[in-house]
Amino acid sequence: STPIAKQLASIKGLGKGSDLEKAFATAALVYNNAADPEGKLSKAETKSLLQTQFQGFIQGQENKPKYREIISTLDEESENKIDFEDFMVLLVSLTLMSDLLQEIKNMKTTK
Repeated sequence: STPIAKQLASIKGLGKGSDLEKAFATAALVYNNAADPEGKLSKAETKSLLQTQFQGFIQGQENKPKYREIISTLDEESENKIDFEDFMVLLVSLTLMSDLLQEIKNMKTTK
């Protein structure tokens, strides 16, 4: 498969895109590369993708009730698949509860 950086570079609309636009495009590309032809992921695939591609944000969250609730939802046997919108909600939820977000908030940028 084509590396994400190369895929990003090939998207004409992102030629002069902002860091935030590129961040969201990267999330969309990671999702699309894992999704089925209908553009959806099984819950097991979603969990695997989060564990491999979002490791820094979920590390150390295993004992938090909200994290366990999210993961247990993904562990449920269900025919329901996750679409991109639901995936992004999961990303935001996991980001908001993460220790890494606090570390990011504490960063001081220097000029």
